Amino acid sequence: MIQTLFLLFAGFAAGTMNAIAGGGSFVSFPALVAVGVPAVAANASSTVALVSGTLASSWAYSTGPYRVGLVGVGGLRFRDLLVASVAGGFSGAVLLLSTPAATFDAVIPWLLLLATFVFAFGSRLGVALRSRVRLGRGGVLVVQFVLGVYGGYFGGAVGLMTMAAWMLLDAIDLKAMNPARTLLTSAMNLVAVLCFVVARKVWWAQTLVVLVGALAGGYVGARIGQRLPPAVVRAVVTLVTVGMTVTFFVRAYR
Repeated sequence: MIQTLFLLFAGFAAGTMNAIAGGGSFVSFPALVAVGVPAVAANASSTVALVSGTLASSWAYSTGPYRVGLVGVGGLRFRDLLVASVAGGFSGAVLLLSTPAATFDAVIPWLLLLATFVFAFGSRLGVALRSRVRLGRGGVLVVQFVLGVYGGYFGGAVGLMTMAAWMLLDAIDLKAMNPARTLLTSAMNLVAVLCFVVARKVWWAQTLVVLVGALAGGYVGARIGQRLPPAVVRAVVTLVTVGMTVTFFVRAYR
């Protein structure tokens, strides 16, 4: 019962975070590892569980009183970004299923560090980068495909990585981009989920508990995210990502 409540709370927190700015896997992935799920299986199970939350968030964003439309980035339409995300998500999932567990354990902290760094400093770096370099539509499409690969392979903080990359590519409003970011991460995750289910890498008993929590958290988080100031969103998520990154470095190299 204690384990069930722990995973349920982790799922709710992860779903809420994903709806507001991303980074839910910083909670759900370590929670699954903490209850004994191996790292690769925990990553796959976390991805499966959090899909429900992102889908709930997508519904809330599309029906809420503060809803905004799905917009593109860097001159690309949303549809173009969706195709690149799906293709990347499939590629990343196949790559994960081919990665030895020991290699994955060693790579995790560095992926978390990358996500944390880019999200924390992405807006400042974006201003400097856009003043010197301007990617064309093809370049933006490649970046979105790489984000999809990251999402399918690891999934941890893919929402954060997406928003951070978009900050580098375009001057965007973090709050206004939430619906597009949520749907694109849902698409890449759904493709990865199908691969993980077919490969039998999902620990269903633990996954279903996290899934229920994420479903509720995703809907509630979308409602909250429509009202919170972007600065508050950034501060809270950055604090969580830094804490989890430090935790996994300690775990991997102690």
